[in-house]
Amino acid sequence: MSTAQIVLDIVFVVALVCAFSAQMLRWLRVLQREHYEPSSMHRFLGRWSSPQVSSAKVANRSKATRPVTLSHVLVVALLVTVLLRADPAAAVVTIAYGILCPRGLSIKGRTSALQWTRRLTMIAVLATLVALIIATVGAFTVRPWLLALAMVWAVPLLLDLSARALAPYERRQAQGFVDQAVARLKRVSPRIVAITGSYGKTSTKNHLADLLGGADGIVASPRSFNNRAGLSRAINENLADGTRVFIAEMGTYGPGEIADLCSWCPPEIAVVTAIGPVHLERMKSLDVIEKAKFEITDKASTVVVNIDDVRLARWPERLRTSGKRVRTAGSTNAEASVRVIEDHGEWTVLIDGTEVARLTSLRGVQPTNVACAVATALELGVGEGEIADRLARVTIVANRSNVVTATSGVVVIDDTFNANPASAAGALSLLKSLPLSGRRVVVTPGLIELGADQYGENLALARKVAAYGAELVIVGRTNARALRAGYEQAALRFDTRDQAVTWVRSALITGDGVLYLNDLPDHYP
Repeated sequence: MSTAQIVLDIVFVVALVCAFSAQMLRWLRVLQREHYEPSSMHRFLGRWSSPQVSSAKVANRSKATRPVTLSHVLVVALLVTVLLRADPAAAVVTIAYGILCPRGLSIKGRTSALQWTRRLTMIAVLATLVALIIATVGAFTVRPWLLALAMVWAVPLLLDLSARALAPYERRQAQGFVDQAVARLKRVSPRIVAITGSYGKTSTKNHLADLLGGADGIVASPRSFNNRAGLSRAINENLADGTRVFIAEMGTYGPGEIADLCSWCPPEIAVVTAIGPVHLERMKSLDVIEKAKFEITDKASTVVVNIDDVRLARWPERLRTSGKRVRTAGSTNAEASVRVIEDHGEWTVLIDGTEVARLTSLRGVQPTNVACAVATALELGVGEGEIADRLARVTIVANRSNVVTATSGVVVIDDTFNANPASAAGALSLLKSLPLSGRRVVVTPGLIELGADQYGENLALARKVAAYGAELVIVGRTNARALRAGYEQAALRFDTRDQAVTWVRSALITGDGVLYLNDLPDHYP
């Protein structure tokens, strides 16, 4: 072998290592942002392979022509070079793919940097070792480059398999923290309230904490610490001696998760806020979602349900038959034990048909979430006569329909943490209700994780924006096609929310209003 050939081989090897590393950094960040769920690898690979098409099934496929991307071009080039046995050319194509693709999926990360945790490091090391073993085996084959090249293209698959292989170990590691949380719960012995729902659970949790906040010994799980690791951490770090009530938010990506949480953090009172298409992409049907949420009622002696929700409206009879105490809540359903009714900025609170409060200080919150919180507070011993005074403590949850006026005079609604059809409709109604003299603008990437409903829901969202006379500004490409189709007018589109914010600050003036509806991290296209 000539010196020139050796040098060329070394250059190719170094370049392939760089390409493999670039792919690892990109996809490790996706895996971490998706809570180490192995299946997220193929979902996001699909999103980035055809970024302008929703993951939903589109009724008219002729309208959903997939755009040609750099990834597509390089895949075709790889196949051609492999078939022609042009291995050096295949290596060049692979290096280009590894370093450049998917276009827009940043190595460094714009909204979230990679955190080299113990778990992430173990997955990265295992995936790299597997890649090295396969590439080494390939060195003894007829075409030694091929398996080395394949490892660059197979990074998402390697991470998927590595995360699955390490999952039992991670569960055993997490069990130690769960055991510690169980011991602390046993020692402190608080009353436990568990809250779940497709949406509204974080707001309801915070509203309940506000209603109980006048007394010591009230602890709520922070932020969205609503899975096994987060809940055990919340207990271990925050549950001090003397805690009387612990409010636990419980989330789920599928059946069995909430049942597992309740097995070691058993609630006295379970609260269910809504059943909707959030996580429909993972759980496939509303029936599966409902079944997963129902698990929270198993250990509870008392259940609070929002019967404005048509599915939850069927639960009380079933629960009472099984011996549960049920307190119903809602806004529009006249049969609800606790009703919070909003009418042109005036809020009325009814308990068993009797008005106990009338106020105007609850703007920016959802009536059903407040109703669920009030119903739960009653079950915890707060008197009906105290409810009116305590409602004054209820505050807007950060990034959920917060209304402020910027120094420019533009009215801003921050609804970036809401990402479901119901909250989106509420935020649009709020924008419409504002007494603005100028333009109304909606900045949004659309709604996600809605499975087969995603295209249709974003189509409906854009149509509602148009019907309200608002301008639509699209962020990213994930739902751009559906939003443009629904809006049926010229809509601005920016790759990032920062670009959209810059445009808003330059284009809007006093008397205008803008709604920032949902926000996606940059591992979404």
